[in-house]
Amino acid sequence: MSKPTEAELEILSLLWELKEASVRQIHERLAETKETGYTTTLKIMQIMHAKGMVIRDEENRTHIYRPATNQKETQKSLLKNLMSTAFGGSSKVLVMQALGQDNPSKDEIDEIRAFLDQLENNPK
Repeated sequence: MSKPTEAELEILSLLWELKEASVRQIHERLAETKETGYTTTLKIMQIMHAKGMVIRDEENRTHIYRPATNQKETQKSLLKNLMSTAFGGSSKVLVMQALGQDNPSKDEIDEIRAFLDQLENNPK
């Protein structure tokens, strides 16, 4: 799958949440947070289908779209690309930058610490 644009990623996020949706359903959700035209949403979703990012069920008059990949796979691919291009391949620099942007909550810090402990105790 090619790297999704910001608009495509926004639509993918909605599809991951909804599991499947029509263009109208996606457009209505997008319209809650920003001004966008129905035909723009339709065109983006048609392009996403051509790129293999979404699967389109054409059995009924209203086409239903589903994500072609799961959220975790896409996030992993995007993060790997970002780490390689923007952080020189360093996971340490990426994590330090991410944690330095916002103050993580105590719960988030505890989860991060538990994840790091797990990595340390079970290296790949």
